[in-house]
Amino acid sequence: MTQQYRRKSHTVSLVNYHLVWIPKRRKKVLMGDVEKRLRQIIWDVALEKEWNIIALEIMPDHVHLFINVPPNIAPHDVAKAIKGRSSRLLRQEFPHLLKLPSLWTHSYFVSTAGNVSSETIRIYIEEQRHHDTT
Repeated sequence: MTQQYRRKSHTVSLVNYHLVWIPKRRKKVLMGDVEKRLRQIIWDVALEKEWNIIALEIMPDHVHLFINVPPNIAPHDVAKAIKGRSSRLLRQEFPHLLKLPSLWTHSYFVSTAGNVSSETIRIYIEEQRHHDTT
């Protein structure tokens, strides 16, 4: 999977986050119309923030999001923007979700990824010293 680098006046970057989060009590509430609306909300937030969704999978009890963001955006900014807006809108539009004390847990999983593996980067860094001494 080849990604496009983000190019701005002072930066070139490739920052991809894999985020996973779950509804409170891991309830299986992300189905049917709720799943469809959640998908739209996530796409709307990404479009508004100029983030690029690489992959999105919504399961009944969790969400996987693989997203490309500018280098000044921390993973908690992504989680907060998406979880905050989706919780508010989904609970307004689907009253049965009000039975939960909140839609999402405070927790989430995040991992970073790019075009190259961690091993490739490690080897590149180690080889820098070798190249500088020749």
